[in-house]
Amino acid sequence: MSDICILIVDDESRMRKLIKDFLMQKNYRILEAADGEEALKIFEDNQNTISLILLDVMMPKLDGWSVLRQIRQMSKVPIMMLTARGEEQDELFGFELGVDEYISKPFSPKILVARVEAILKRTQGEKMEPKDYGGITIDPEGRTVKVDGKQIEMSLREYELLKYLVDNANIALSRDKILNNVWNYDYYGDSRTIDSHIKKIRHKLGKKGKYIETMRGVGYKFEVK
Repeated sequence: MSDICILIVDDESRMRKLIKDFLMQKNYRILEAADGEEALKIFEDNQNTISLILLDVMMPKLDGWSVLRQIRQMSKVPIMMLTARGEEQDELFGFELGVDEYISKPFSPKILVARVEAILKRTQGEKMEPKDYGGITIDPEGRTVKVDGKQIEMSLREYELLKYLVDNANIALSRDKILNNVWNYDYYGDSRTIDSHIKKIRHKLGKKGKYIETMRGVGYKFEVK
């Protein structure tokens, strides 16, 4: 049995069983919650062992957005939202709240498993030493970012976007390339997803935000100036 534990939160027992059966084929350990309140209790009791949360939006007692907000106050654990809604605005709203991945029902269980594995691969990577980029220190082991020695709070997606930019410093990166590498699959929304994340990252970096340069008609480039 894997050391990786995944919390499945969905009020539909058949949906939980479907997801659980596919994930257990990969030997992941599974915890389940049937509503938002139960999810928070289980997470609080097991937050040091849970590696990923699959979180439904529409649930009784406490909906997924409320659960997401409360978890983000105490943890950066990766969260994938499960929802019947397919509206782009809902996805943007989720990213604003700190969602790391988004999949709309109905979905292929095999695609879900592939996305789960992609998130875990990014978050369970090999140990690496912190590196400094003009006063921005990135620690891949703890997935933390410091500016002039002061740690700043970032969602997993914000961290991964910044990491991708610095790993490709001085290279103009198109929005399509950023989406395919950071979101790790073909995203069919528009570029506002990237733009909104870049805006938040620049704000958090303060004066160092100028290192992320907008390349008109192309995308973005990270360059220490």
